[in-house]
Amino acid sequence: MTKAFWKATLIRCLRTFLTTILGVWTAGTLITEIDWKATLMAAFSTTVYIFIVCLVGGLPEVEYEKDAYMNYPEPEDSEVEDDVNEQ
Repeated sequence: MTKAFWKATLIRCLRTFLTTILGVWTAGTLITEIDWKATLMAAFSTTVYIFIVCLVGGLPEVEYEKDAYMNYPEPEDSEVEDDVNEQ
């Protein structure tokens, strides 16, 4: 995993954390009336979820080298045609 991946993951996790806090803090609610413990727990749990998703699924904004990220060989054209013809 490259430096670009970790930078993009950090940015995505930070945005998720802040978006969750803003989502819990609804319009018309005073900042002094917010249950900060519940808000921070919700923000933390969604951030952990997004971090795991980034590790497992990757990030569309980061370009990967085909062989470095997924080690699946490309099928040859003849193999694909044979599979289609067999069906």
